[in-house]
Amino acid sequence: MTVNIHEAKTHFSKLIKRACQGEDIIISKAGIPVVRLVPVIEKSSERVSGTAKGKIFISKNFDEPLPESIIKEFEN
Repeated sequence: MTVNIHEAKTHFSKLIKRACQGEDIIISKAGIPVVRLVPVIEKSSERVSGTAKGKIFISKNFDEPLPESIIKEFEN
């Protein structure tokens, strides 16, 4: 949904409610989109250590020098 600034000021509470329900609200000025009205998403709870256990693999040679062909790519 796209609304102009005057309409947004007039119906701000309704637009907030619609944005919180997941609707995409664009506010335009002279027909040009300038801002998007989106809800604030709360941060998830604290991180719990160990949730990736068994999902990550680090090879035994991970710290060996890179092949010369890859090093050359970084130098270009």
